[in-house]
Amino acid sequence: MSDATEANGTAGPAEAAGSGAAAGGAAGRHVRVVLVDDHRMFRTGVQAEIGQTAQTGVEVVGEAADVDQAVTVITATRPEVVLLDVHLPGGGGVEVLRRCAALTADTERPVRFLALSVSDAAEDVIGVIRGGARGYVTKTITGTDLVDSIFRVQEGDAVFSPRLAGFVLDAFASTDAPPVDEDLDRLTQREREVLRLIARGYAYKEIAKQLFISVKTVESHVSAVLRKLQLSNRHELTRWATARRLV
Repeated sequence: MSDATEANGTAGPAEAAGSGAAAGGAAGRHVRVVLVDDHRMFRTGVQAEIGQTAQTGVEVVGEAADVDQAVTVITATRPEVVLLDVHLPGGGGVEVLRRCAALTADTERPVRFLALSVSDAAEDVIGVIRGGARGYVTKTITGTDLVDSIFRVQEGDAVFSPRLAGFVLDAFASTDAPPVDEDLDRLTQREREVLRLIARGYAYKEIAKQLFISVKTVESHVSAVLRKLQLSNRHELTRWATARRLV
């Protein structure tokens, strides 16, 4: 069964998502949103947290779990804002942005993208911003702050979690293009994510829990990373990642 669902129409009644969110709904604001994330449980949690339209003003009009589904749903629903995960099957959030570039550039009905990811790595942040996203927040954000961020992006503001803004300022202040790392480019987005968590000292079980994958899948990703980088163990991997400031 496909992990993607398309939820057209307003969300059903439920508990208010917090005083700040309720204030947004009371102010008469309204925004149509598509959720793009490859984890069904996470999408369900976000929907429950922010999708109470009467209280928050946020109407979730569609969901998708990979790049192809995302492009299809976004094109069909034309939301004002897309909450976009960085790491997706089929090419990642950057590929969604590339294929939806015409919608982003539409001056009359622009579709704006807000990255919502577990990753706080500089290359992920800079990659999606260069791709056309209006902001980037991590999944530690509260429901109230996420609702506020969605409306700010709808209005054309750029929104970032506090520590991530520095990555963007540094990247765009530089006149030199970032160097190409051929070794890093061999890794998939998910392998990079596992690499960073391993380098930070996380155990396999902790990584599996954080990324909503099995321990066996974590082991497979680590084996692939070691093979591609021609490293022997996680200690060498940690030194490799630290030398490239990926930790």
